[in-house]
Amino acid sequence: MAELHEPVTYRVADGVAHIELRRPDTANALDLSLARALLAAVGRARCDDGARAVLVTGAGKRFCAGGDVGSFAAAADPESYLHQLATEADAAMRALAELSKPVVAGVHGAAAGAGLALMLSCDRVVADTGTKFAFAYPGIGLTPDCGLSYLLPRAVGQQRALSFALDGAPLPATTALAWGLITELSDDALVRARELAAALAAGPARALGESRRLLRAAWEMDRAHAGAEEARIISEMAAGPEARALITRFATR
Repeated sequence: MAELHEPVTYRVADGVAHIELRRPDTANALDLSLARALLAAVGRARCDDGARAVLVTGAGKRFCAGGDVGSFAAAADPESYLHQLATEADAAMRALAELSKPVVAGVHGAAAGAGLALMLSCDRVVADTGTKFAFAYPGIGLTPDCGLSYLLPRAVGQQRALSFALDGAPLPATTALAWGLITELSDDALVRARELAAALAAGPARALGESRRLLRAAWEMDRAHAGAEEARIISEMAAGPEARALITRFATR
């Protein structure tokens, strides 16, 4: 188990790998240490046979406030620092999105900037009813990073994404749900997210994980490539013990 002072903790219980951001004093804002620790935790989840599903949460009062503005201001060369941070944080987000395991986010308090990209790299996003969602970048004179310009319009549509980015006003949780930015509201998002992750881990997790990977990867493919990749994966799955057992059970009902 990771120590509490580390920027990201990783632990596995009942088939669920719980990745938690642990910089609560900065609202879990991303600096280089957190970005690198997040990438390492996602790498552990990818290789961990005991992890059948993944849960992502943030410690403290907020899920993730985006980039750590204090670290930007303190950098000797802000341009180089921001380029490095954006690149390394994006690598962590992409690794999360590319996992062949289902991923649930439990979101509370606020998600802003790169925190939105982290959330949108997950498949099921449960938020507390009081959570606020903010684009945030223009307020400090910056532009999106961590793939948000790619992820956001695919989640909510181009015009809503533009409105959200340009208006500057945070979205309440009810609007985020109506737009498809999140998938569920709860009075206790962490408890509900744990329930969802446990249910996914208890199910046909390999099939669920490959399905989420295919659906996300298809944005990068043409129709023929998507079909070919589906054919490759479904044939591999059919040879595995999970599919064989479930197919036999279905055929003998």
